[in-house]
Amino acid sequence: MTKSSVVPSIIRAGVDIGGTFTDIVLETPNGQTSTKVLTTYTRPEDAIIEGLLSVCANAGVEPSEIGTVIHGTTLATNALIERRGARTALITTEGFRDVIEMRTESRFEQYDLNLVLPEALIPREHRYTVTERILADGIVDTPLNEDHIPRLISQMKTDRIESIAIGLLHSYANPMHERRIREILIKEWPDIPISLSSEVSPQMREYERFNTVAANAYVKPIMESYLMRLKARLADHQITAPVFLMHSGGGIIDLMSAATFPVRLVESGPAGGAIFAANIASRFQLERVLSFDMGGTTAKICLIKDQVPKTSRSFEVARSYRFKKGSGMPISIPVIDMVEIGAGGGSIAGLDAMRQITVGPESAGSEPGPSSYQRGGTRPAVTDADLLMGKLDPDDFAGGSIPLSTENAKTAIADQIATPLGLALDRAAFGIAEVVDENMANAARVHAVESGEDLGGYVMIAFGGAGPLHAVRLAQKLNIPRVLIPASAGVGSAVGFLRAPFSFEASRSLYIRLSDWQNTSVKDMLEELREQATSFVRASVPDSKIEISAKAYMRYVGQGWEIPVELDDAWCKSPDKAKITRLFEDRYSLLFSRVVEGLDIEITSWTVLATTPVQPSPPILPCEGKLNHDPIGQRQMADMANGESLTAAVFRRQDLTPGAMVKGPAAIVEPETTVLVPVGGIALMQSDGTLDLRLDGDMTNA
Repeated sequence: MTKSSVVPSIIRAGVDIGGTFTDIVLETPNGQTSTKVLTTYTRPEDAIIEGLLSVCANAGVEPSEIGTVIHGTTLATNALIERRGARTALITTEGFRDVIEMRTESRFEQYDLNLVLPEALIPREHRYTVTERILADGIVDTPLNEDHIPRLISQMKTDRIESIAIGLLHSYANPMHERRIREILIKEWPDIPISLSSEVSPQMREYERFNTVAANAYVKPIMESYLMRLKARLADHQITAPVFLMHSGGGIIDLMSAATFPVRLVESGPAGGAIFAANIASRFQLERVLSFDMGGTTAKICLIKDQVPKTSRSFEVARSYRFKKGSGMPISIPVIDMVEIGAGGGSIAGLDAMRQITVGPESAGSEPGPSSYQRGGTRPAVTDADLLMGKLDPDDFAGGSIPLSTENAKTAIADQIATPLGLALDRAAFGIAEVVDENMANAARVHAVESGEDLGGYVMIAFGGAGPLHAVRLAQKLNIPRVLIPASAGVGSAVGFLRAPFSFEASRSLYIRLSDWQNTSVKDMLEELREQATSFVRASVPDSKIEISAKAYMRYVGQGWEIPVELDDAWCKSPDKAKITRLFEDRYSLLFSRVVEGLDIEITSWTVLATTPVQPSPPILPCEGKLNHDPIGQRQMADMANGESLTAAVFRRQDLTPGAMVKGPAAIVEPETTVLVPVGGIALMQSDGTLDLRLDGDMTNA
């Protein structure tokens, strides 16, 4: 590629920092170039620079020609899970100091007498109170006593506080006291980062709102420092392109918005993967898809219906009980709804007190990494088991950049799994793989049940560095007969960043009973939310067309939880009581097969989403299959279903042309991952480079 053939403004880079690898994708008019480099924990920007320089060299472009960098990261998530955030204070209403520790007092494990709850993010000695009180309707009951605030500032300085969260009772209805405290803080302590709950999460339910603003303040100094360092390092290498961040809701925001609301980045990497899978689902016109993203540290599973990922207003991080809702820290932000578990290539295997094999959630990460990485790791990991099962080529892992040691893997698995259990090495490796695959299958089943879905009839889209290695066995356990492995599967989340729209969702709690409906107040509130949401999008793309949609969260009076009711832009401009009543009843009937006669309906919260249009992907035309490709060799590999050794043909993915068919057992290798075709299965290369796996060998309707 010559420089003259490239238009700089349309060269874009997607960057995804994971727990083990940092994935880089460079998109130019001539195609995509990608690479994976080990994540550098102490300075994550180092891996980004290394990867960007590598893909630029491979694509034949100068770093200065990059027009846009779109970035997703797990740094905020890791800081919350590992408690490595800033020394944070919470200022709240007198009498509500312990809300984030008392939680909701619900027991997610009813009969566990030794229930373990996550510790509050901010310890009690760093939670401060002020005299004030605002009622649920926004009326000031007790004015703010400003005389106490200088004393609080003095105490916080003594306590070496690095960031401040302000969460007052009912501030979502009237933020005046929170804003006044911020004014005083800025005047007396101008350099301290401040987060307001009325801006971060202006919604009812104090525990969730206080916890969200605390999380935002907790990660804010870390993320601000990192983002500024990243921008400076990019400039040092003549990359002056604007940097945008993927947020948890599946859209893109500018760097300054991300630095202000870093809690919205908590699920940014996984969100990119869901967008990637939704794009593939659109091209293949699939209505029901299970997105499976397995990397080095975690596995993410998401349900996608009608080419749209399932979304939620909240999610939990750092669950103390696997799969148990209520056992983690709730974060109230727009998010793509998915389940994430500690199951990746670096997940560490061991034995529990009953001498059963366990895998994860602890990960070897990239430092030191699995024992086979030869970087000082001595504990067995999933990658070590995959290597001994023949799923991986020790000389061609990560495109040959990380040579794997079979002897190290054997030693680690023998010492800590095989010998204590009296198993042969191959059976111990198979046991590790079976446990991690069953963990992921169980997570998928639970997620489907909680979402009211039956996975029968779903198609799996698998990606991530370890996804194609484990997709077949996971699909077998879930009775899913078809698996798609897209091109660039090993760096799927980074590709997803390049497919995401610019978007921002603004929210507010405004309680209304339909019996007290007032068109004017609803219209004014929605107009304010529209302006807030569009202003964030305009900050990134000033001249782009923006589409508006909204949701009202509604319930019958007396119920404890709401259901989302979608509203179009026309309704937002001219609110109508009769129509929203009908929309709620239609939605309620769909979920519960009936409506409740005679009960008033109430609305608790509203959201407005501003997004740039997404260009529809052209549908993929099915290929006619032909078996005329010769393998480049053979490999001894364990049967994924029973662990028995068999001989598998090996193909290079780049050698396969559209219409090529590969019968299992086979391994299709590429620089970022390996696709496994099971015994009796068949893979068809579709016209866009996607591998279409049929586990039962039936290519009908291919």
